[in-house]
Amino acid sequence: MYNKLVRLEVMNNLGKEVEDFKNSYLTPVDKIWQPSDYLPDPTSDNFKYELQELQSLAQEMPYDLFVTLIGDTITEEALPTYESWLMGIDGVNQEGGGSGWASWIRHWTAEENRHGDLLNKYLYLCGRVNMREVEITTQHLIQDGLDIGTTMDPYRNFIYTSFQETATNVSHRRVGTFAKQAGNKKLAQMCGMIAADEARHAKAYKSFVTRILELDPSEMVLAFEDMMRKKIVMPAHLMRESGQQAGELWSHFSDAAQRCMVYTGQDYIDILADLLSEWKIEHLTNLTEKAQKAQEYLMKLPSRLQKITERIATPDLEYQFKWIKS
Repeated sequence: MYNKLVRLEVMNNLGKEVEDFKNSYLTPVDKIWQPSDYLPDPTSDNFKYELQELQSLAQEMPYDLFVTLIGDTITEEALPTYESWLMGIDGVNQEGGGSGWASWIRHWTAEENRHGDLLNKYLYLCGRVNMREVEITTQHLIQDGLDIGTTMDPYRNFIYTSFQETATNVSHRRVGTFAKQAGNKKLAQMCGMIAADEARHAKAYKSFVTRILELDPSEMVLAFEDMMRKKIVMPAHLMRESGQQAGELWSHFSDAAQRCMVYTGQDYIDILADLLSEWKIEHLTNLTEKAQKAQEYLMKLPSRLQKITERIATPDLEYQFKWIKS
């Protein structure tokens, strides 16, 4: 358990800076990109040609890479679950017009919402996807909810979002890189823009943790330790296809991402190491005895995970996803 009153005090203090956070890490609506900027324009004389090109390049994408793109899209489309979860954490007050942290969450959600819109439309147009199966997976994912091990603790949630937004950046950026190498410049642009958004969002959540470490270092280190002992699960870990139980599809999707080198066990370790460095965990002082032990555990964790990761083999066989037309 954690001291809720202290959490509320810290969140209230930081909540006074939300407008500065939004100005630093989010982009005004009239300046940010929109999905239609990167999709074929149906009113254009070139629409038919652009659509044919989009479909041709989509057909050429390697199976595992295409599966990863679809899974990333579904993850983005489950945004209602993430917003409702964050709106419920301690210190987020929706009364009085939802100022403070509630305002941050709404603005962050508005930016994130564009990602699923763009990728969903791309998949719909590309002609390689069984959209009904994709839509079934998305509906299940929203309906099933999620359990990311954070409870309603803002400290644990900010640890989680720092890690998860960084991981999402890695995944979208890699898909974009591989698409560009294959000559699919349009998809590369789409993924690149989404990845840039995720990088900004990750920077924001990491800065929130940095600020909390200044105000309540021992409790934040303990929250970090707890999240890493549980392991960071991705928000789509309960993913399933039609006829499956919640979570039954996740291992197949993560295997595909590992095989095509979009998101790997090594990336998990690298993100952890970067967070330890970003937050200067090794150099924190004046910690409680319990927090000092947590600090030691965290600093040793990357090397422990490295040894485990090196022994794990990724299955070679490809699972046949219902998302892709046969």
